[in-house]
Amino acid sequence: MTSFATYPSLVDRTVVITGGASGIGASFVEHFATQGAKTAFLDVAADAGEALAERLGGARHRPRFLRCDLSDVEALRRAIATVRADLGPVGALVNNAANDVRHDIADTTPEEFDRNMATNLRHQYFATQAILPDMRSLGGGSVICLGSTGWMKKNAGYPMYATAKAAIEGFVYGMARELGRDRIRINCLVPGWVITDKQREMWLDEEGEEEIRRVQCLPGHLMPEDLARAALFLAADDSRMCTGQNFIVDGGWV
Repeated sequence: MTSFATYPSLVDRTVVITGGASGIGASFVEHFATQGAKTAFLDVAADAGEALAERLGGARHRPRFLRCDLSDVEALRRAIATVRADLGPVGALVNNAANDVRHDIADTTPEEFDRNMATNLRHQYFATQAILPDMRSLGGGSVICLGSTGWMKKNAGYPMYATAKAAIEGFVYGMARELGRDRIRINCLVPGWVITDKQREMWLDEEGEEEIRRVQCLPGHLMPEDLARAALFLAADDSRMCTGQNFIVDGGWV
């Protein structure tokens, strides 16, 4: 039976995860809660969020779900303030929320562009801004931004999403030195094709399975828990000298 690492430094650490009600985010919530972290997650999907928090109620700290439209910056700030008041200063932030909805540049309006950037990019910037005073008061912390190999592979079908995910790498690179002065680490966790329920339902057909077998270096499906375990390392003190980096978890695709 395979066993995985535990991280004592995560016990009782306050962790905020955006978009944690389903998919990769739900796996983040489960893994941090299992490590004993005080885990809060923000999502617009109230039923799924409450159900996940209930399912994990036996953890050292029951995860705290807050319904939040992350595209509303003021609502995001209020949610983080609530977490701070209830659970203490935030020591780790996982900027996870995203939507890779397919679209065509020919049909894109300025309004749709702004909505897409709010969903895939803007909340990462402003969630990071909101937790910096917490991490400075703690003497350090870890910000984990979620990127994507999609733009690196030059995937077609989602130019706004690709733009946002490429910009996240720039944000991480642009903040690493500035935040490092306060011992705050910021890294980009970069998933490959993670086989969530959504991916199975919408895109994983036999052609996709064949592409995985042909292109991915490691056999099998890349799963949400593979990303969650990498996030645990980046949030824990074990990665204390890691910052300004891309950590690619894709089975060897790019």
